[in-house]
Amino acid sequence: MIGMEILKPVVALAAWTMVMWVWMYATRIPAITALPKSDDPNADVGWTGAKLEGLLAPSIQWKAHNYNHLHEAPTVFYAVALVLALIGQGDGVNLMIAWAYVALRVVHSIFQSTVNKVAPRFALFALSSVALMALVLHAAMAVFSL
Repeated sequence: MIGMEILKPVVALAAWTMVMWVWMYATRIPAITALPKSDDPNADVGWTGAKLEGLLAPSIQWKAHNYNHLHEAPTVFYAVALVLALIGQGDGVNLMIAWAYVALRVVHSIFQSTVNKVAPRFALFALSSVALMALVLHAAMAVFSL
């Protein structure tokens, strides 16, 4: 099927999101378990991620922040990649851009979850955004016959 190769980076990014989910909970659960115990049996009822911000070390929270980020801009990637696949434009340069996007998001995840320096992290995000913009532009040109 012509143009379906772009589904490979789609699945790869979805799989990477699941890797980040595992990493997030592999670090978060032990950190939560290590918190001082309260005498109140309902002390942990209704906790949210915001509550954990004040309780867990930032380096533990970085994984959760990145997991959340993988549900933001990548949703546009998933949609545009599916459009490109459906219209038979998911190969060639679009495929290369899609793989670049995925690679940049993986590197961004690792960087944010370990080092988390803002300037280089933003550079990785900006580069991935340029790749995403290129895919959206290519999809728009094809769909609107521009």
